[in-house]
Amino acid sequence: MKRRIIAILAAILAAGISMGAVAAWPEKPLTFIVPVAAGGLNDHSARLTAQWLGKALKQSVVVENKTGGNTAIGADFVARARPDGYTLLMAALPGLVMIPHTQKVNYDTFKSFVPISMMDASYMAFAVNPAILPVKTFAELVAAAKTQSSPLDYATGAVGGTGHLSMALLLKRAGITMTHVPYKGNSEAVVATLGGHVRVYVGTLSDVIAHHKSGKLRIIGISSSSRLKELPDLPTIAEQGYPGYKIVTWNGLLAPAGTPKEVISTIASSLRSACQDAAFNASYQAIGVEAICSTPEQFSEKLQADWTMWGDAVKMLGQSLD
Repeated sequence: MKRRIIAILAAILAAGISMGAVAAWPEKPLTFIVPVAAGGLNDHSARLTAQWLGKALKQSVVVENKTGGNTAIGADFVARARPDGYTLLMAALPGLVMIPHTQKVNYDTFKSFVPISMMDASYMAFAVNPAILPVKTFAELVAAAKTQSSPLDYATGAVGGTGHLSMALLLKRAGITMTHVPYKGNSEAVVATLGGHVRVYVGTLSDVIAHHKSGKLRIIGISSSSRLKELPDLPTIAEQGYPGYKIVTWNGLLAPAGTPKEVISTIASSLRSACQDAAFNASYQAIGVEAICSTPEQFSEKLQADWTMWGDAVKMLGQSLD
C-alpha cells in the first residue's frame, strides 16, 4: 500500500511539472525547419509565418533551411526532434503526400507528425522561355511537341514533386511525351529556364509571376479551376481543353508526434489570427497565393485526401515517372 501511495504521488507530481512546463511555453526561441533551399515559396511562407508567430508568442522564431533527400532530410530531422514545440516543420505538399509514394523515407506522414495549420494554397504554372519556344498557349505547346524530331524538355524542382507529377498527368491526357529535367528546387529550375537550358518550366505560380510580367518567361497555363482575380490574364489548363484539371499545392506547419496538445492549440490559435490581418493576406496575394491558416483538424483532413489522390496518381502513371 505504501509503495502504491508513493507511486500515485509521484505521478501527480510529474503531471504537475508537465502542466507547468506547458503553461510556461514558450520559454525560448522556436525553430522552423524548411526542407528546401531559400528563395522559393516554401521558404517564403515559412518566413512570413515565423515573423507573425514570433510577435504573437513574444519569442523569436528562427528559420533554418535543411535541404537534401528531395526534402526528406529536413522532414526526418523534425520527426526525430524532441516533441516540445520548439522544433517545427514547414512542409510543402510533395514532401508529405507525394515523395513517400515514389521513394523510401524514414518518416511516416501520419505517425511522425502532428498537423498544426495549412498556411497557404497555390497553383502550378506552366511557363516557357519565349526566346527559344515562342508558344502562347498549352495547345500550341502540344502541337510543337508533336512536330519536334526529339522530345521537348521541361524543368521542375524535384523528381516526384508537384511539378513533375502535375506535368506527367497532363502529358498523359494530351497524349504526348516530354523529357523531364529535375533540379534541386524550383529556384534552380526557374534559373535554368530563364537561361535557355530548358524550354519549359513547371512549378509553383509564385516563382514565375515576376518573370511573366517582365516578359522573360511566358505562363501558358495555370492549374486552378478558374482564372485568378488578381491575375486575370493567366489562362487555366482546364479552359484549354482539359476540363477538371486542377492541382492545388500548399505549405503547412507540423510538429513532431507527441507534442503536447496545449502547445499545438496555442500555435494554431495564433496562426488563425494571422489570416484576419490584411497585411498578412496581402503579402500572399501579391504573389498569387492564398493565405489559409487552417485548424489542425482541417489540415489533417487535407493530408488524408491528398495522400489518397497522389498515391492513386503515382500508381496510374507507373513507368511514365521513370
